[in-house]
Amino acid sequence: MLSAEAWYWQTNVTCESSVDMELVLHYSLIPSFAIILVLSFFERRVSRSQIDGKLHRLNGHFGIVIPLDFVGTFSNRWSFGFAFGATANKVMFLFSEGYQPLRVPKWAQAIVLLIGATEVGLSYFPFFACLSTEFQITGSVLGFFYTFTWFVITITNIVQCPHGQVMGDYEKIIFYWPSLFCLFFLLGRFALMFVKALRVHLKMDVSNQENHFLEVHQAQHVKRLVRKPPERKAQKSWFQRKVYEWDPCFQFPGRMIGTSALALICLYIFIVIEFYIYKEVSEELKILDQRFEELLDSSNGSEVLVSAVLQLKEFINVTQGVWIFTTFAASLTCVSYVFHILACYRKHMKRLWAGKKHFLPLRSHEPASSQSVAAIARYSGWQIAYILWGTCQAFSISMHSTKIRVVALFLCGKKCVFSFPGYLIIHVVQFLFGVMIMYSFVLPIQHGQGLEMAKGLGIGILTVGIATGLMIVQIKIAARFFLQPKILPDDKQKPLALNNRKAFHNFNYFLFFYNVLLGLGACLFRLLCSVVLGTWLIARIDRTIMQKGYEAADMGFNTWVGMIFMDHYHTNPTLLSFCHILLAEKKLHKSTKYYSFNNRSGKHFDWSI
Repeated sequence: MLSAEAWYWQTNVTCESSVDMELVLHYSLIPSFAIILVLSFFERRVSRSQIDGKLHRLNGHFGIVIPLDFVGTFSNRWSFGFAFGATANKVMFLFSEGYQPLRVPKWAQAIVLLIGATEVGLSYFPFFACLSTEFQITGSVLGFFYTFTWFVITITNIVQCPHGQVMGDYEKIIFYWPSLFCLFFLLGRFALMFVKALRVHLKMDVSNQENHFLEVHQAQHVKRLVRKPPERKAQKSWFQRKVYEWDPCFQFPGRMIGTSALALICLYIFIVIEFYIYKEVSEELKILDQRFEELLDSSNGSEVLVSAVLQLKEFINVTQGVWIFTTFAASLTCVSYVFHILACYRKHMKRLWAGKKHFLPLRSHEPASSQSVAAIARYSGWQIAYILWGTCQAFSISMHSTKIRVVALFLCGKKCVFSFPGYLIIHVVQFLFGVMIMYSFVLPIQHGQGLEMAKGLGIGILTVGIATGLMIVQIKIAARFFLQPKILPDDKQKPLALNNRKAFHNFNYFLFFYNVLLGLGACLFRLLCSVVLGTWLIARIDRTIMQKGYEAADMGFNTWVGMIFMDHYHTNPTLLSFCHILLAEKKLHKSTKYYSFNNRSGKHFDWSI
């Protein structure tokens, strides 16, 4: 079943490609299942079942194949990041609900979307499974040929029809080059894996691909904790103090790297789509402007109509300029959010390792275990969704341009609606502020009304200043006349004990009526701050935008809390070091006391300080 976007292209575009990408997605499940079956055959099951006794040839084969360890993967992190990046185009199409393999009633669309997402996941499963498998030669060969097949199919689809009806020239190149680059990287990675595994197999090199119970950077972190800190700390640069300081004893797990890579590529795709929509809307506005010019010529220069047309042209010019400027501002904001979330992850993990939970709401200090397990599964998808699809709103498209309608289909599949991503919310907020600044300050100066603008600005600042000053005066009067003296001379402030009670009651009475009006302004300011901060931080899943006491309603923040607690319990360097020492003692003394531990690598670290 073709989506609305694919159907429109195949029926209305003169350039037809012999490659149907959705059909390729369906048929890719066949080699994907074959690769999973082969890798499963090499995987050994820890526990044997009754079927092993009946079929002796199984001998523990056909174990469970995992795509990647979402909890403790610190090797092949960038390879997994590029594997996630290769799925970016399909992820964007899933977000827009454009890929629905079955036609069902609206009430069952959630189930169909789950089926579509599962199909996409199975199609790209070999990328991750071949990177994760311990059988390097088999995984690298299967992964190389599967990736090469996708690479050739994508190149063929682009070469046969590089242009499109939506974006025009080189449309597919613009959209598919990030995924192509990721596929090309994976080809090189699988080739390198094959060479290294072959050298190890031929006894020409020593394998260093074992899964270590304790990673090197985790052991270094614990050694740094028990080592005496230096008396003189090294001088930090401005970048280290204000932006980011690299820590050799900390590594981000593969889940965080892959999530960030996929979020950046999906963000790029959406910004490109938004830019082309802007171009088409600008063309429509130019046509509207020309029609107003024609109407102006036919009206014999009516002053009212001339003024309206001039104001409309000015509004069009202002909105176009501000929209372009805020496109870069919103893009930089969202890109900075992706990296800032990584920095916050490291900061929060280090605080949890140190036993500090004060940065979390009180009710989040002990999240439920089931919530943490579910959070580790939700986090990657939800983080990308919060950056791209922070909230949704729909409106019908009634524009005349055919290209704009096609872009809408591209974004939303069969539905004639727009889904507003978190990026676009930030963009719209910045755009509104930009237009407000233009009409408040820039345009009055251009029209020779700078003096009137300065006069009005001065009156506004003076009004706000007087109101703020009166609030400060109330505090100063309360401190000077209505509080008892300090108990000790060294006290920082006076005790909360009333003095001059009769004067205090008169003070409260006469300021009661004025504070009603002052409170109205404070209420409006509070509402404005809530709206601005709420929309500005909509993509920040690491920070709740709910007020204190209502954090439980923020499902994104709860997912973040559950995720960091899951990582805290399973990747805590101190806990892992303790377990590693127990395993080392078991090996040295051949004790059976800790028989349940299983050190797969047997790797030892030098714990000397």
